[in-house]
Amino acid sequence: MSATTSSTPPAPVPPGLPACAQVDLSAISSNVSALKSRAGDAEVMAVVKADAYGHGLVPSARAALRGGATWLGVAQLPEAVELRRAGVVAPLLSWLHVPGQDFTEALELGIDLGVSTTWALDQVMAAATATGRTARVHLKVDTGLGRNGAWDDDLAALLSTLAGAQAEGSVEVVGLFSHFAYADAPQHPTVRAQQERFEGIIEQAARAGVEPQVRHLANSAATLTNPSAHYDLVRPGVSVYGLSPVPDLGAPEDFGLREAMRLVSRLSSVKDSPAGQGVSYGHVYTTAEPTKLGLVPMGYSDGVPRHATSVGPVQVGDRRYVVAGRVCMDQFVLDLGADSPALAGDEVVLFGVGAQGEPTAQDWAAAIDTINYEIVTRVGARVPRVHVGGEGAA
Repeated sequence: MSATTSSTPPAPVPPGLPACAQVDLSAISSNVSALKSRAGDAEVMAVVKADAYGHGLVPSARAALRGGATWLGVAQLPEAVELRRAGVVAPLLSWLHVPGQDFTEALELGIDLGVSTTWALDQVMAAATATGRTARVHLKVDTGLGRNGAWDDDLAALLSTLAGAQAEGSVEVVGLFSHFAYADAPQHPTVRAQQERFEGIIEQAARAGVEPQVRHLANSAATLTNPSAHYDLVRPGVSVYGLSPVPDLGAPEDFGLREAMRLVSRLSSVKDSPAGQGVSYGHVYTTAEPTKLGLVPMGYSDGVPRHATSVGPVQVGDRRYVVAGRVCMDQFVLDLGADSPALAGDEVVLFGVGAQGEPTAQDWAAAIDTINYEIVTRVGARVPRVHVGGEGAA
């Protein structure tokens, strides 16, 4: 399957809807297959947190498994539970929890749990006692990101407790993992430093009697650019959905990836405007000459960034525009030009497949000085996901 040509033709916005996010499940499967080929002997954990980066949790997870992922990962436990209740049986890790969380259902559903604090391990062990099940845990260690993860005295205490719990059978240490601070800059000195720290902790764990089955450190960027960080399991996220985690080093197609989401709307009106007409709140945009103004019924409540005002790239037909004036809660305006043939009802592509000439999530990210991750994950719940190109498609 080509990484630059979708096997699934774009679907129109369903009748009566102002907008939709079209998600090509075959692209997700193809992307995972490409990532698996990069991973060598390592297995692939497809990260489907945050509603699969806005693409739809359960259909995207199934598509990733069809593409060759053998594990799934989420940050928060409710999404892991949702996957299990939907019948997904693949190994599944949830790693970001809060005190007081009830882990009994997770153990009953066979969900692996990330632990990085003594309170978390204590509560997981309590759930193991309550259920009579052995808890499958992955120890999260901080190798330099300075975020979630154990280090120093806390790490030593956790290793000691884990060794004892494993010996008595209440806990099985399945994994040991960490996360990069600069994986999108492969030559940054912290990358090698974190790997060395990770390998040192693996040795420290072994001395304490903790030898995990899988070691995992590589996110999307490291999966694509740093084979030395692959270990037993890679943990790609944004690349599963066809977005480049290292846009300075290559577009999606350069890595064999294809964008899975097209965010599309329709023009709800097209009207003639004189020169000198202020457009939208605050009149931060004014027409320079007689023109046509097209109204797009999407706004920041749908995930269109308000700070895309006057810079967000949009395509109507074969013409590219930028947002004219302020993005509002439910709508924004395009200056279509006096000669535009556009009519109410015509499709508007906010972002889609770059290799097919459409604006991309990366184009939006560059326009508003953010990352492509944010562009796709912020698409609001009001925007229906229309899944095409695979099992679970509409």
